[in-house]
Amino acid sequence: QVQLVESGGGLVQAGDSLRLSCAASGRTFSLYAMGWFRQAPGKDRDFVGGISWSGESTYYVDSVKGRFTISRNNAKNTVYLQMNSLKPEDTAVYYCAIAKTPLSAAPLNARDYAQWGQGTQVTVSS
Repeated sequence: QVQLVESGGGLVQAGDSLRLSCAASGRTFSLYAMGWFRQAPGKDRDFVGGISWSGESTYYVDSVKGRFTISRNNAKNTVYLQMNSLKPEDTAVYYCAIAKTPLSAAPLNARDYAQWGQGTQVTVSS
């Protein structure tokens, strides 16, 4: 079992930046890809991006490409989501998740993730 705890959310203005962190414990974090998802009010939980177990590959959905960056520090069991040039449409609860399968690239589908954090709210005002 793994525990994931997100932090770093908040209320910012359009154009600002935020860095979310996701701290993992209770599992061999470094062997698993990590993903970030977000859920806006009344909408489904959507994949934002992910990072492979090694950190060598990342993937982003088109709406955040060039603005968001995912990184990981396996020594600290932490994955990060750096969000720049934030837009009001980025407002959502953001979740990190750990992949079910070790030594893989980041899955794109939520069903391929084993555990989720509790989420952190990001609100971007216009």
